[in-house]
Amino acid sequence: MSKLVMVASMNPVKIDAARLGFQAMLDAQNFEFQGMKTPSGVSEQPFSDAETLTGAMNRIDYARMNAQQADYWIALEGGVEERGERLAAFAWIVIGDKHRTTQSRTGTFFIPDKVSKLVKEGMELGEADDILFGKTNSKQVNGAIGIFTDDIITRTTLYQHAVMLALAPFRNPHYFD
Repeated sequence: MSKLVMVASMNPVKIDAARLGFQAMLDAQNFEFQGMKTPSGVSEQPFSDAETLTGAMNRIDYARMNAQQADYWIALEGGVEERGERLAAFAWIVIGDKHRTTQSRTGTFFIPDKVSKLVKEGMELGEADDILFGKTNSKQVNGAIGIFTDDIITRTTLYQHAVMLALAPFRNPHYFD
């Protein structure tokens, strides 16, 4: 019997990152992944570490309340933060089951100045990337990191590693109890 993982997003990149992370860390189990639209309760483009984590926590809380049949819930929230004159991009991952909630953060990368300018003016990172680099809905394909690394690292693979880190307490609960 498979276990239901409710992903607090309809974005295929986030659903795929969740799937890949769960399969890598909890490979002896069978999972079914479903996405659901969830409100973050924060800005469309979170603009700090704290706001990004809050958005992920809000999404997982909403998913838990509205999809109680799930065995696991996961939220993946991307954000940016000013570091001096530059903008750094990252994401928070929050995973829960009926007994625990864990979190992890992706690696951080700096975005080009011309992208930063648009984001600082109020544009979402994915929209800024699409405009400047002639893409369409890049946040649901390879993301900013995919554009900047020629898909050597994509949004999916960036998020997947953080999903795996957040799943460590589920894989080895005896270390975390």
